[in-house]
Amino acid sequence: MNPFLSDRENRILNMLVEDYNLSVTKISEELGVSAVTIRSDLSSMEEKGFILRTRGGALPAFHPDILHSQRQKQEEKNRIARAAADMVEEGDAIMIDDGTTTSLVLKYLMGKRNIHVVTNSTLALTYARVNPTLHLTVVGGEFKPGSESLVGPVSLSHLERYHVKYAFVGTGGFSVKTGMTTHIEESSEIIKSMSRQSENTILLADSGKYGKSGFVKILPLDSVDMIITDSDMKKEQVEEISELGIQVKQV
Repeated sequence: MNPFLSDRENRILNMLVEDYNLSVTKISEELGVSAVTIRSDLSSMEEKGFILRTRGGALPAFHPDILHSQRQKQEEKNRIARAAADMVEEGDAIMIDDGTTTSLVLKYLMGKRNIHVVTNSTLALTYARVNPTLHLTVVGGEFKPGSESLVGPVSLSHLERYHVKYAFVGTGGFSVKTGMTTHIEESSEIIKSMSRQSENTILLADSGKYGKSGFVKILPLDSVDMIITDSDMKKEQVEEISELGIQVKQV
């Protein structure tokens, strides 16, 4: 559930993801409210940047892969992001890569002053807009709608300009054997660069990603300083990771 949308607006967004051809009439029938109410909801959602209005209906403004990922393990992702944000102190500079968990870190930086965030994630803009005390630097590059990210040589060149305390990064899958992996080669290069430019690399990943392996290797697991995950990770998995000297924080 997106925190910037009402319950009904979230339901409408989910319906549009499943069927781009839904009309205002059909949505109003499904939700049991008037067409006037649905049109008002759609106008609000368009102003917030979540949909694009069409004749008689609307389209999601984000790629379906992003919307699908946002619906997975919502509570766990928010707990992980909050724990990461709790590590950040006023005056810190951090990097955040693209991802539905890492972008949530900005949501929990509200109230902290003089934080500088460097990111390649366009999802981060959603939270930065409502946090006037945050200093946000978005690197350039080629836009990838499927990951809401900016990648490529320009992104890597920009990242090399900065040095930060923490790099909060995600992964498609991870394990002691395979390390961190992804299906997107450009994302792999971004994370490697962020790790080089930071004093501490912190992996944010829910327990469901443990044991999964993507096509592209990012980093060996012992390249990260800490893993923040949820409480569902098994004890033997935590012990296996801890043997590498990596701190595992379960939330």
